[in-house]
Amino acid sequence: MTQKEIHNQRLLKEAETRVLHHYTRRHFLKESAMGLGALALGSLIGGCGSRQQAVVDNYFDPANPLAPRPPMFPGKARSVIYIHMAGAPSQLELFSYKPELAKLDGQDCPPSLLEGKKFAFIRGVPKMLGPQSNFRQHGQSGLWLSDNLPHLSTVVDEIAMLNAVTTDQFNHAPAQLLMHSGSARQGRPSIGAWVTYGLGTENRNLPGFVVLTSGGNNPDAGKSVWGSGFLPSVYQGVQCRSEGDPVLFIKDPEGMSRDVRKASIEAINKVNQAQYEEYQDPEILSRIAQYEMAYKMQISVPEVMNINDEPQYIHDMYGTKPGEGRFANNVLLARKLVEKGVRFVQLFDWGWDTHGDSADNAVDVGLINKCRTVDKPITALLLDLKQRGLLDETLVVWGAEFGRTPMMENRDGKKMPFKGRDHHGEGFSMWMAGGGIKGGTSYGETDEIGYSIVNGKTEAFDIQATILNQLGFDHEKLTYESQGRPFRLTDVSGKVITDILA
Repeated sequence: MTQKEIHNQRLLKEAETRVLHHYTRRHFLKESAMGLGALALGSLIGGCGSRQQAVVDNYFDPANPLAPRPPMFPGKARSVIYIHMAGAPSQLELFSYKPELAKLDGQDCPPSLLEGKKFAFIRGVPKMLGPQSNFRQHGQSGLWLSDNLPHLSTVVDEIAMLNAVTTDQFNHAPAQLLMHSGSARQGRPSIGAWVTYGLGTENRNLPGFVVLTSGGNNPDAGKSVWGSGFLPSVYQGVQCRSEGDPVLFIKDPEGMSRDVRKASIEAINKVNQAQYEEYQDPEILSRIAQYEMAYKMQISVPEVMNINDEPQYIHDMYGTKPGEGRFANNVLLARKLVEKGVRFVQLFDWGWDTHGDSADNAVDVGLINKCRTVDKPITALLLDLKQRGLLDETLVVWGAEFGRTPMMENRDGKKMPFKGRDHHGEGFSMWMAGGGIKGGTSYGETDEIGYSIVNGKTEAFDIQATILNQLGFDHEKLTYESQGRPFRLTDVSGKVITDILA
């Protein structure tokens, strides 16, 4: 008998032993009335969702959870690249032109802006802070952009600007969760998980939902911001890296061949299939699909995550440096991933929290430096997608969890050493491009100092509804049964922002 045959027999014997132990435990529970009662009670109040079934016909095939599926109606977009600036850059130094604010620079903040308001750090009476950058109109549309974004100013006619986005969260983690999962609390599926649940993936060798991070840290909400919540775990985001192995432990251990790895997975999934046939738990099928996906990813992911073979003009265009964990590398990888059929690519870039407690966190120093790292690659992404014929079917979203205040931060009533702004959720900017979005448009408006919304109020739920709409989904009908009721990404809110649709 060969060593391979001995190894396979050992795996099968171990699997059979686990099955016998499992059946013994199940026999005990079946014979135990109190055990059944406890399980029933747990299913009523626990809400883990692992045994819940989808309530939208044809949108979840338990036997093949990642199979490509048609949307509810023809969508303009087939994939999404969502770029999130974790920490929240100041809209007043990027997109929101407020010349009246400049006239108030250095003056005490009026009481009307402070009374009854909650701030993350401002205490007492802060000073007003005028814009720390110059603004100009660009393109045929005449959209206003600051001089911090010279490259993006060349493609403003591809962009639909949302000027009056609002949130009721003023701390990073809950605001990020709300923007990406429709709830400020953990436990809800992220928008990427919902999209993959609805559409599956066009490339069976790659995940449907890929996450790329830069800036040295994950976002404040952690990995839950790309989690699957109560959806089957096969829909959660797969975090990849732009340096080193794209996925940790993607290589086989030393001495294990591809044939042995395949035999191991087949043995494990044989046991998983037996468990599913008895208990009909869809999470078991998710486990099977994940084992199979991991095996396929060992070949496909290293290939697609390699940017070394891109022509030099592409590297020059994006500003990429192969082998480094740079934002520019991640943006180029996002293009490659959607080109290969990945449905949802989420980019998080950390380091945009401009409080003024240091030069790196100042709106006139650190913010400018961060803009230099993202301006060129984001512009290159729009141009590259367009020249490849992919922009029309790829929805690009840029945003953060909230904006910044028009007054300077005075943490604990004391002036900060550098120019900075506190968290502000009452009015900030985001933008969309491609995927059926009407470029060169501007929706919503804040007052003359960028503090409160005048018209076109846009909530996180509206942005989520619009993204789903462009992919061909009615956000009110894409639901999943959990804890005894159907849930949806937009909860009980949300409207499609029709003014920015082509």
